[in-house]
Amino acid sequence: MMNEFKHISVLLNESVDMLDVKPFGIYVDGTLGGGGHAELVCSKLSEGATFIGIDRDMTAINAASKRFEKYRDITKIVHSNFADIKKVLESLGISGIDGPILDLGVSSPQLDVAERGFSYNMDARLDMRMNREDKLSAFEVVNEYSESELSKIIFDYGEERFARQIARAICEQRKEKHIETTLELCEIIKNAYPVKMRFQDKHPAKRTFQAIRIEVNNELGILRQAICDFVDVLKPGGVLSIITFHSLEDRIVKQTFSDLASGCECPKDFPICVCGKTPKVKLVNKKPIVSGTAELQENMRAHSAKLRAVKKI
Repeated sequence: MMNEFKHISVLLNESVDMLDVKPFGIYVDGTLGGGGHAELVCSKLSEGATFIGIDRDMTAINAASKRFEKYRDITKIVHSNFADIKKVLESLGISGIDGPILDLGVSSPQLDVAERGFSYNMDARLDMRMNREDKLSAFEVVNEYSESELSKIIFDYGEERFARQIARAICEQRKEKHIETTLELCEIIKNAYPVKMRFQDKHPAKRTFQAIRIEVNNELGILRQAICDFVDVLKPGGVLSIITFHSLEDRIVKQTFSDLASGCECPKDFPICVCGKTPKVKLVNKKPIVSGTAELQENMRAHSAKLRAVKKI
């Protein structure tokens, strides 16, 4: 069991600077994790401000409750999913916020602690649930999904070129017995790869594990609507800051931001707008902000990070 929740926050100053924190504002970290972004935001707030930290992982919630003891007068720590932001705010009697931040990466403790079943480098029961109260785990995905379902998930969410071969190998193996552990699954994936590609730079199981994790936690399914909900509760002039870690997330964030910034949903060949929808936000940065050399040297997980933000009109 892990006793601490330590995590190096990626693009820390850049993402918080985007928020342009007001001392008496209301701010939200929808993916509290190790609390790095949250602590920097809290350090800029004065008595009378409100900071709301949300996470679906109780380990993060318990750790944050201790870490933010010095900010207890302004913080509210909530065990929930950021996709439920409207329900969370309603339960707290809050109607609008000045700035939310979302770090969509998996926290280091989730990856690095074997028992969570996220890692392809350590042996553990297949799990991968961010909220350990959820019913669906990696075990059910691997052992109960059909071959076609597995193939689609691995290809779509993992962008894995050998998705069909891997799905077929998983289904063949589970005819004999359930696939129960991470290393069992790794061995099946490795053997499904062409021999000459099994020992390249990237671990052969990396993309498949990513795909299963996304499926278990419905990471992409909730994202677009969650972004729209955050914009709805954002006060005019407030900024929504989002850090993504792979192309699928970034594509959704980029497109959703673009749609919210353009407003009109009429077909491009329409001579005039008939939908009547107007822009809700403006883009803070058209191109994503990425980590600098110093951060990349300190934290390997920063290599794929991209930061985008929008300001409410």
